[in-house]
Amino acid sequence: MLEHPGRIVQASSLGAEDMVITDLVSTQRLGVAVATLETGKLHAETIALIPRIKARYGLSVEVFRPVQEAVVDFVARNGEAAMFQSIALRKACCGIRKLEPLSRMLAGRTAWVTGLRREQSASRAVVPAQEADADGRVKFNPLADWTWADVWHYIAINDVPYNPLHDRFYPSIGCEPCTRAVALGEDFRAGRWWWEDEAAKECGLHVPDASSSKERISA
Repeated sequence: MLEHPGRIVQASSLGAEDMVITDLVSTQRLGVAVATLETGKLHAETIALIPRIKARYGLSVEVFRPVQEAVVDFVARNGEAAMFQSIALRKACCGIRKLEPLSRMLAGRTAWVTGLRREQSASRAVVPAQEADADGRVKFNPLADWTWADVWHYIAINDVPYNPLHDRFYPSIGCEPCTRAVALGEDFRAGRWWWEDEAAKECGLHVPDASSSKERISA
């Protein structure tokens, strides 16, 4: 924290892992800003966590939204259900609703914090606790080696607020059209973009081989 005074942000998905990190940011007085991407397609239960964070911790969550003109143009050309038509269109939607707002969230920051865990998926199985992102910022993944049980143990003993969708078998929660509950025995991220090939199941926020955030937007 001392190496990044006032220039580090938690990029919160408002999922269980990120609520743990926000609790730590507050209770340990880490001086880390908390921000989230409000894509315009989130569940009401997810959005409701933003004022709950303020009420519980006294932290104002920075909210970054997509450029409205870009959303309107994309929907006019491709329809509201474009994400189901092809992987390219789904990623284009993620680019407008997530990646471009993320670039604004990270502007002027020297480091960011995520809730990535190795247990979440095969593509995240080797995520390090600390790495450099595509733009050279430090990216901290403090829960990298935590299990799902570790996350919920922390939530239980510290009474951390969380998304009630988790209680309805949504372990990984994204935009409403692109997220479903998982069945017993399914993988952690099986409910995300379930109609796609497993290898494609990332929106681009955490793709390590892109050379810059601008290029990730078009990925």
